[in-house]
Amino acid sequence: MQILIGAVAVAVLAGCVSPSDLKSNTPTVSASTKKSPKTYALCVFPKWQDARSEAVISETADGYRLVVGAMQLTDELLEVKQIPTGSSVALYQRVAWMPGVGRSAIEDAVKSCL
Repeated sequence: MQILIGAVAVAVLAGCVSPSDLKSNTPTVSASTKKSPKTYALCVFPKWQDARSEAVISETADGYRLVVGAMQLTDELLEVKQIPTGSSVALYQRVAWMPGVGRSAIEDAVKSCL
């Protein structure tokens, strides 16, 4: 019961969390890969959809952005950007220490596609 109360308190305090809000935190995973942004994003995206059906992907000026969120809260944000040697990858998580549905699968997908 205390865990439930704690989770509700965190959600209430968090309010609406946008991708921009998440980017103010240190990335949970920060890496690079020799894959192009499109190849890398298309490797991660189906795995994210398997873990969380509400995952979405969008193309940006210099790569791709993958987002998982619910109820006006962005839970996971992956930014994949073009660099001269391939792609830089940064995963941001709303509450990285809190377990959630599909959370380990989300992070595993980011790492396995590198």
